Amino acid sequence: MNDGLIPMRYAKAIYEVACEKGCAQPMYTLMKELLDRFAEQPSLYEALANPYVAVDDKMALLLTASAGSGVPDAFLKDVYKLLASKRRIDMTRDIAAAYVKLYRKVNHISEVKIISASPMGEKEAKRLTSLIEKHLNGATMETSWAVDPSLIGGFSVSIDNERIDASVSNELKQMRLNLIKK
Repeated sequence: MNDGLIPMRYAKAIYEVACEKGCAQPMYTLMKELLDRFAEQPSLYEALANPYVAVDDKMALLLTASAGSGVPDAFLKDVYKLLASKRRIDMTRDIAAAYVKLYRKVNHISEVKIISASPMGEKEAKRLTSLIEKHLNGATMETSWAVDPSLIGGFSVSIDNERIDASVSNELKQMRLNLIKK
C-alpha cells in the first residue's frame, strides 16, 4: 500500500470539512506547527506510534500540542477521534504534511527557502525576493531565511522542488567537475 495515498486521503477529507467550517487557514497554520513540533520532539511521533500508549492518551497529547491554534476544539476532537477510530492516529505527522501540501497547492502558495553565506542586507533581500516573485508569476510566497557559511559566498534558493544555487561553493564544485571531465 502507498503510505502517501492514505495521508493524502485523510488530508483531503479534513480540508473539505475545514473549508465548510471556515477554519481551513487556521488548520493549515496548526498543521505547520504540528510538523514543527514533530521535528523538535521525535518522542511525540514515537508516543503516537507506540501500541502500548492508550488511544485516549494519544488524543490528549495531540490536543495539548494543538492548543491555542484558533481551530475549534470540537473540530479538532472530531478529527483526532476519526483518526483514532480508523487506527490512523500514528499517521498524524504524515497527514499534517499532506494537508500542508494540499493547502499550498489549492491556494497557490510556494515555499521558498533562501540560504546565504552571510546575512543579506535589506536592499539585497528585497531585490532577491522581487526576482523570486516575478519567477512565481504572482503565487504567494512563504519565505524562510537561513545563513550557511559553508556556501563561502552567494546564496541558494529552493522554491518547492526547484533549486537555484548561486553560491561560490557550487561554482567551485562545477569547476572541479568540468576539470575532471577533461
